[in-house]
Amino acid sequence: MVPILELKNISKSYYGNPVLNGVSFSVKPGEIRGIIGENGAGKSTMMNIIFGMPVIHDTGGFTGEVLVDGRGVNIKSPMEAMEKGIGMVHQEFMLIPELAIYENIKLNREITKPNLLSKVSKKLEILNVDKMRADSRAALKKVGISIDEWLPVAGLPVGHMQFIEIAREVDHENLELLVFDEPTAVLTEIEAKRLLKTMKHLAKDLNIGILFISHRLDEIEEICDTLTILRDGELVGNFNRGDLTTAEMAEHMVGHKVSIEVKEHKQRDTDRDETILELKDFHVNMPGENVKGIDLKVRRGEILGVGGLAGQGKLGIANGIAGLSDSTGKAILNDKEIELNQPLKSIENKITFLSEDRRGTGLLLDESIEHNISFTACYTQGQFLQKGIFEIFKLQCPKRVSEYANNMIEELDIRCTNRRQHVRRLSGGNQQKVCMSRVIATQPDILMVSEPTRGVDIGAKKLILDKLIELNELGMTIIVTSSELVELRAISDRIIIIAEGRVAGEFLPKASDADIGLAMAS
Repeated sequence: MVPILELKNISKSYYGNPVLNGVSFSVKPGEIRGIIGENGAGKSTMMNIIFGMPVIHDTGGFTGEVLVDGRGVNIKSPMEAMEKGIGMVHQEFMLIPELAIYENIKLNREITKPNLLSKVSKKLEILNVDKMRADSRAALKKVGISIDEWLPVAGLPVGHMQFIEIAREVDHENLELLVFDEPTAVLTEIEAKRLLKTMKHLAKDLNIGILFISHRLDEIEEICDTLTILRDGELVGNFNRGDLTTAEMAEHMVGHKVSIEVKEHKQRDTDRDETILELKDFHVNMPGENVKGIDLKVRRGEILGVGGLAGQGKLGIANGIAGLSDSTGKAILNDKEIELNQPLKSIENKITFLSEDRRGTGLLLDESIEHNISFTACYTQGQFLQKGIFEIFKLQCPKRVSEYANNMIEELDIRCTNRRQHVRRLSGGNQQKVCMSRVIATQPDILMVSEPTRGVDIGAKKLILDKLIELNELGMTIIVTSSELVELRAISDRIIIIAEGRVAGEFLPKASDADIGLAMAS
């Protein structure tokens, strides 16, 4: 059987820094090949080569050979990749919120029909909306989602958006290979299982080859026929199903044995602790994550876990407190009511937020690592500053910034060329570590983190969770919002579940899955 895609001895460098060296593998029709590796191992660069992303050709191209259906190709644009039957579901959503679902699915492949004016020019044809909607319904059905295709994308739960992205690719008539880049990172466990079932259907029933990039090794073990492991840009090896256990996969990724368990966190009884933050009749207008009038007390020095299904409001709480989404009600900090809808006031009150949307609200993508780490603490709290020549103006102290940035790069193992590298050029997991460094620099009393381990590898996940426990042991109150119930159990003193915008239950970490599941189901 001729492989749909074959990579032979692929190597790539950015400005003299090698990121891939001699990587080879193939994908056959109906095969699901997993791709794993630590953040910065070269996975994203490899996908960019396959999909013809401009960043590859604008930086000198690559060496090696790419074959599609047995023929050598040099794909220079995503459009060319799609013409050759290659589709990609990106880790960051590529949807236009203002457009309807069917408009997103048919974007750049709109169907038109003639009218009186089109006799003059075909360009004057009008959209055949009925046919576009019918095709979209068929594509949505193929991926197993039932939703009206005329609905706007804005405001939909993230799980629905993920399936719409897949439906858009499946709608391509010549689709042969579909690349999934961390598709379950934004999904709950239930939604992730549904997606894996869809991937199996696409491969086995529609004979589509699949490249599945994931940091969730249990998912890789469950559905992949073959597996490719990368480490520091090098090919560790290509394996078949059953060759490796989950623990062995992790060991091959990092080059040594990995303990999946996070640092022990001794959960404590917080019933008698004083309240540091109280929410009363708290509403948040966050599209797809509305909060509908909750009452909640956060106790000083605890780690409070916030869980729930996607689209039920769990993300809205932290976004509302931080002032990034419109909110009403009362927020009382240390017995004093604070202003809502004022992001700067939130930081001045020593409440810092690490958003789930790291690229949209967490980073200055075209600035250096050291500037990203220091800018919030510098501009809101006057850290990293020194007096100017006339002792009137204060200037940033480059030495203090560089020392702190270098310390955080070492402490959080941020894989980069140096502290001056632009954040846009980092992998998703290393971008997340930069975000963590930035919020830690503000030395908050309350740290709110949403989906802190989304899209990071097993080693980075452990490092981030251990860091949260360490900060808590130093006296910081932490609110962790996550779709990963296992993580919430590992680090939280108590867990609240949000369903339909309200608190559906409060649990100790050792509560049964059945009880928590019932709360999630409202």
